[in-house]
Amino acid sequence: MAYIDCVVDTEPMAREISTVSDKIKGTTAAVIGMKAAVVQAEADAADHVCENVNRGFYTLIHSQISQKIARLHSDVDSHLMKLNQLTKQLRSIKGRMQRDYNMISARYIKLFNGLNRNLEQRIFEIDRPVTDFALRDTNTISNRKRQLTAAVPVSQLESLALSQKILTSNLKYRGAKVIDSMKDFLADMEAQNELTGHILLDEQQEAGAERVMLPVIVSESDYDSHGNRQLEIYSGISGIDQKAQEGIRTAAGEQLAGFSWEDAPLDEEVRLEFNRLLASSDASQRVKEMAGNLFTASKVQTLKS
Repeated sequence: MAYIDCVVDTEPMAREISTVSDKIKGTTAAVIGMKAAVVQAEADAADHVCENVNRGFYTLIHSQISQKIARLHSDVDSHLMKLNQLTKQLRSIKGRMQRDYNMISARYIKLFNGLNRNLEQRIFEIDRPVTDFALRDTNTISNRKRQLTAAVPVSQLESLALSQKILTSNLKYRGAKVIDSMKDFLADMEAQNELTGHILLDEQQEAGAERVMLPVIVSESDYDSHGNRQLEIYSGISGIDQKAQEGIRTAAGEQLAGFSWEDAPLDEEVRLEFNRLLASSDASQRVKEMAGNLFTASKVQTLKS
């Protein structure tokens, strides 16, 4: 086998391999930089997504809480308005009951006082000698020592006339009180008879179906700032049970669909009563001025006939 000895120059190959090695190092650095950039971009994107999700969740929860607060606030306002109206109704009923009680008690006190006086006079008249002995003669006998004390049986004409005038004045005073009592009793009886005459019918009515006209009050008002309205029907008729009054209010509510409201001037008595209540209120001046402005700016409507 032949043996050939030759020399091969490897410098160009080494130079090219060195160039390739440098390019590989640059590629490696570029890949590492791109990987770092991708990791940073992914981290930024994840942070952005989380931030948007958190902001959206917070906005949703805040919106739901605001809606619940608004709804609950509206419910509280409506209940508060209803409680205020019930308070006014109870105070009105209490005042009316107090006035009725005072009037009835005063009338019956005078009646029983008159009956007591009449019975006392009749009992005394049954046996006048016994009552005179018990009330007058017994006191005279028991006070005999004081009655029989020494006294000068002489009196001047001036003192006698003065004592007679005193006795006459006392008699006139007691007579005037009796006349006033009789006059008050007769006046009360006349007022009671007149009131009974207005209430009762002139003739007896037979039992049966009758058509009766009964007054009712219809009130429609705004009870919150959202424009919600509340309709109230008041009957307030004494002598009718609760079930009948409920039936009256139900029938009146059914008839309201065919009626309409129209503007009406404010009654002068209502205005005077409001001014009186406002003047006697313990509220501050600012509250009074605000209440007066609201009352002046309010509009009153009534049902068309």
